[in-house]
Amino acid sequence: MAKKSTVQKERKIGKQAPPNKQLIDPKHKNTFWTILILVVLTVFFIINNTRDEPEQGPYPPNYVPQSSTQSD
Repeated sequence: MAKKSTVQKERKIGKQAPPNKQLIDPKHKNTFWTILILVVLTVFFIINNTRDEPEQGPYPPNYVPQSSTQSD
């Protein structure tokens, strides 16, 4: 008769790694990143729009500025 081969599974007593504690609860992860990005964009918007005067540069070639007084 054929002999049955039995494979014994290794017992995992005491070999389980503790679950990793995450810094942010996964439930609130998307909310956290959304708020963080909105805050960063708001800061950049405020910095960009509170400068005293825009930087001056040369006009593009062949540009003719419009005169402030128009004659009809």
